[in-house]
Amino acid sequence: MKSFDIRTKIYFGDNALDRLIDIPYKKVLIITDPFIRESGMLSHVTDRLQQAFIDFKIFSDVVPDPPLEKIEVGVKALLDYNPDAVITIGGGSAIDSAKSIREFSTRANGKDIALIAIPTTSGTGSEVTSFAVVTDTQNNIKYPLVSDSMLPTEAILDAELVKSVPASVTADTGMDVLTHAIEAYVSINNNEFSAALAEKAIEICGTFLLRSYLDNNDTHARKKMHVASCLAGLAFNSASLGLNHGIAHALGARFHIPHGRANAMVLPHVIEFNSGINKHSKSKKEYPKCVEKYCNVAKLLGVNNFNEITTIRALVGWVQFMNKEMNIPLSVSQCGVEKHEYMNAVEAMAEKAIADACTATNPRIPSKADVCLILEHMYD
Repeated sequence: MKSFDIRTKIYFGDNALDRLIDIPYKKVLIITDPFIRESGMLSHVTDRLQQAFIDFKIFSDVVPDPPLEKIEVGVKALLDYNPDAVITIGGGSAIDSAKSIREFSTRANGKDIALIAIPTTSGTGSEVTSFAVVTDTQNNIKYPLVSDSMLPTEAILDAELVKSVPASVTADTGMDVLTHAIEAYVSINNNEFSAALAEKAIEICGTFLLRSYLDNNDTHARKKMHVASCLAGLAFNSASLGLNHGIAHALGARFHIPHGRANAMVLPHVIEFNSGINKHSKSKKEYPKCVEKYCNVAKLLGVNNFNEITTIRALVGWVQFMNKEMNIPLSVSQCGVEKHEYMNAVEAMAEKAIADACTATNPRIPSKADVCLILEHMYD
């Protein structure tokens, strides 16, 4: 038996932030990062809370790749303030921090606290997922935390907040959306509901991602990518992800490559690995089941070709083309990582990628040698 539900209520479209005026809470802890606080973007939230006479306190000690020690500080801040709800505004790091902080606080005092997530980037989909990624900085390990209790109560998607996002961030987060959608689509846990959400997210990325990157004044494209991020989040929250994220987590933890960028760099290699296109098949029946799925992805992106093999190669080429057009490195060497240091870390990264919770639902079971080969190919 399978099940599918969407527990997070989603507000979107023009003036979606006005939902904050009507929230039924009287005391709120805002969790965000220093940039959001200092840029003035936080006023989109605080002005509305003041209008509704809601008390609030701001916790802005959030950093990229949330380390466990920062989560601990946040838990103390929440327990000391004892709010009715948490509002988090920011990118994936802020939202993941808020989800983790609320989760551990609830375990400590048993109080049910609402969580309202307001993303300022169109990438992670974290506002509608039960996942959060935290980092053990001492051991260079990223841990995906998974629990339905971490699902936000509400998500507010307002494209006003993503207008000023730099092009490089638009590229990284946009390819993160695409990776989420594709991995959910080919996951061994995929279902008709997650597939529908993933297909729509892929279709939107194909039409609007490059537009969004080239012109941050293209409000329509920005709105579409903001929705695509949420759709992809809903898809992988149901179907989970795959090896792409397992490798990206290991790569990001070891060499501090931004998560979306790491996913974009890994994606062509994992599509090739999962589909087995570098191996000669005697008959169509010998293609892995995910090949049909990847061909559907290619069709959605308008690059379907003569047969399965040429279509998969066209899909890989499309991903590489998008990376080039948006100045995303095609190899780890382009990220400034020294080759000797990288090659010495390959085996340890492969072990972490295989142990990653996301890898469990990959359509093809990888060996350590398989992952080492992918990582070695990624350098140059």
